[in-house]
Amino acid sequence: MLAVSFVCFAVAGLLTSAVDTLVPTLAATAVAIAGVYCVARYATRVSRRTLANLSLAFWVAFLAVAGVHVIGLETVGAAIPGNASTYVHSLTAITWGTLLIAAAATVFLGFREYGATSSADAPEEQILESESDYSTR
Repeated sequence: MLAVSFVCFAVAGLLTSAVDTLVPTLAATAVAIAGVYCVARYATRVSRRTLANLSLAFWVAFLAVAGVHVIGLETVGAAIPGNASTYVHSLTAITWGTLLIAAAATVFLGFREYGATSSADAPEEQILESESDYSTR
C-alpha cells in the first residue's frame, strides 16, 4: 500500500507540474486522493512507532532529494549520461512523491497520537466531574 501511495503521489506531482489546465489538475487531485487513501490504510495496519520511523525517513528522503534542486534539475540531468528531460521529470516525480508521502504519514501519525492522548484524558475528566473511584460512606 505504501509503494502504491508513493506512485500515486509521484504521478500527481508530474500531472500538476506538466501543464496548467483543468483536466490534468483534476486528474492529479484524484490520484493524490487515492494516494492518501493508501497511506491511511497502511497507517491503520502498523504501530505508531513504525509510522513515526517511516515519517522521519520520508522527511529525510525529501530533504535529500530537495537538495538536488539547489544544484538544479537541468544541471543534474545534463551531468548524467542519457536524456536530460527524463532525469528532470524523474526527479520532479520523486520530489513530489517524497513530499506528499512524508506529509501524509506525519498527518496520520498526528491523528494516531491525538487518538491515543484523548483516551488517556478520560479518567481525569471523570475526577473533575466528581465521579471518582473512591466510595463515599
